[in-house]
Amino acid sequence: MKAVILAGGRGTRISEESVLRPKPMITIGGTPILVHIMRIYAAHGVTDFVICLGYRGYMIKEYFANFSLHSADVVEFDLGQGVSNLRHAEVSNWRVTLVETGEHTQTGGRIKRIEPWVRDDEAFCLTYGDGVADVDVTASISFHRAHGRHATVTAVSPPGRFGTLRVRDGEVTEFLEKPPTGQSINGGFFVLSPKVFDYISGDATAWEHEPLQKLAADGQLGAFAHTGFWQPMDTLRDREHLEQLWASGNAPWWKGPR
Repeated sequence: MKAVILAGGRGTRISEESVLRPKPMITIGGTPILVHIMRIYAAHGVTDFVICLGYRGYMIKEYFANFSLHSADVVEFDLGQGVSNLRHAEVSNWRVTLVETGEHTQTGGRIKRIEPWVRDDEAFCLTYGDGVADVDVTASISFHRAHGRHATVTAVSPPGRFGTLRVRDGEVTEFLEKPPTGQSINGGFFVLSPKVFDYISGDATAWEHEPLQKLAADGQLGAFAHTGFWQPMDTLRDREHLEQLWASGNAPWWKGPR
């Protein structure tokens, strides 16, 4: 199974970083969040990736062209002999296909443009290039196959922006800092049948609008409930939060060696 990752947007809400590089190339612990997302899938055996490029896509191409160099702890160059030695470079069996999908293309249009790479598959995964979670990808794929609909979205209930007061008789009895909202939202980490391409008109189509709305109206959109960790990187504060989790050694989305 392939995993498609949307990595072409500008990320205007985190422009302090995205003015210099694509949002998926913003780092957490020195590694692009894009690679963190790929590691989530790889931990579940999904190692064939299709990356949708757009804004400053050449930077993502350069990164993967020199993946071993970027991941090495020590790099030695013998300039006289013209050889190099990389120590502790990450060894990966990933297959990565980078596809230019247009700088101004909407999310649905980007998905439509990678149809040739997944149209013959039974199903494929899809997510955004700016959010991590400890989602059980294996279980979401099984859930998708079991219900038989065209699409599955991972439904999450993020914490609220503000703390909540519980008041009784004019007295605060409890303060809950950023409790869950109680409402489910689109958390990405989709599993999709190629039939979803019929719901996308072209480059100007936003995946989150007409396609998902029509899939829901047709009874073709399943919801895989995820109650664990989920965090998008929409703002500089979000990035700092993820950096703190990584630095603490308690990054919920990552269970492998560091």
